[in-house]
Amino acid sequence: MLYNQTQRYETICVVGLGYIGLPTAATLASAGFVVKGTDVAEHIVEELNEGRAHFSEPDLDMLVRGAVASGRLKAYSEPQPAEAFIITVPTPIRDDKSPDMSYVETAAQSLSSVLGAGNLVILESTSPLGATERVASIIRDARPDLVEGGALKVAIAYCPERILPGQMVRELVQNDRIVGGLTPADAACARDLYQSFVRGEIHMTDAKTAELVKLIENAYRDVNIAFANEVANIGEAHQLNPWEAIELANRHPRVNILNPGPGVGGHCIAVDPWFLISENAELTGLMAEARRVNDGRPETVIAKIREASAKYDSKQIACLGLAFKPNVDDLRESPAIDIAVGLAEEGYEVYAVEPHVNALPERLWRHDNIRLAGLDEALAKSDIVLLLVGHKAFLKRRGDVEDKIVIDAVGLWR
Repeated sequence: MLYNQTQRYETICVVGLGYIGLPTAATLASAGFVVKGTDVAEHIVEELNEGRAHFSEPDLDMLVRGAVASGRLKAYSEPQPAEAFIITVPTPIRDDKSPDMSYVETAAQSLSSVLGAGNLVILESTSPLGATERVASIIRDARPDLVEGGALKVAIAYCPERILPGQMVRELVQNDRIVGGLTPADAACARDLYQSFVRGEIHMTDAKTAELVKLIENAYRDVNIAFANEVANIGEAHQLNPWEAIELANRHPRVNILNPGPGVGGHCIAVDPWFLISENAELTGLMAEARRVNDGRPETVIAKIREASAKYDSKQIACLGLAFKPNVDDLRESPAIDIAVGLAEEGYEVYAVEPHVNALPERLWRHDNIRLAGLDEALAKSDIVLLLVGHKAFLKRRGDVEDKIVIDAVGLWR
């Protein structure tokens, strides 16, 4: 056996300091590891070395500040020598919905130059089946000196993250983790690392099963959201309140329907099912249909605006919320942004209200008829109020829109 199953690691290199990598790096440093965070974005490196997080997340700034001040966390623009490496780079989808693994492949190639025998490489990025094998193949090709008797002298594992924006710092430590190795020894090495800072249970398996687990977790959630959105489509077609119907149905002891909304956002649920669908089209009919239903919800919301606008001869719209979920600043894959863009392209004046950001994303600011506004200004200048995200800041403002045309896409004011 190449690896000691009770191996301990002291120095860790986290490759990619985005929404997953930065909390992971700061958590590891707070647990006593020496952490070398790396990212190709210079502003991220600079901000981290100044003790600041580059995005908003409860308790993250404090965690980062303490880790940097202790000297246990430092950022670099290239991978640095370490005993363990964690890849947390983006894995977006292309226009044809196939996974773009170029960031993972580049990360594997770049860290290969600083690998040593006995090191551990963990892929955390959401990935299609076989991605961990691909990382191992890249390392084999780049470092033939680390291959002995056909076996890599480096442990390789897939350990998917499963944390929720808004609760990242807590869930990184408390949630159960899946560790899948290319060999049982590889899985044991990854287990040893995670056991040193995770309070949840560590479940060992093979790498490909771990890849599948991550994808089906979010595909399952996507299918359940699609069911709720179909209920909304039916209710709205018959002038019924879908949230009331769902609330009553959930009084059945074995029914737990989710709440509908304007679509599905975030980098996980809206993206991950495609990693399975694109490579298993004949086996994923239900997942593909769920994606169609959820991707169709923004157009349903826009159609309601068209109807209200024609009825009341108004083109002034207050869009409340741009984030993909309540009470965060994360705009990735947000259906609210798709809706705001769609309205702007149809000639509406859009007053976008998002209390968690200070500037519009590029997709919005390039439209002259979309502006970021405060809630009071947006309500004063708009005849139609479109509630797209259930932020706490909006909850108590229901009484301020009684003289407006209100379309509540999330049921916050029901």
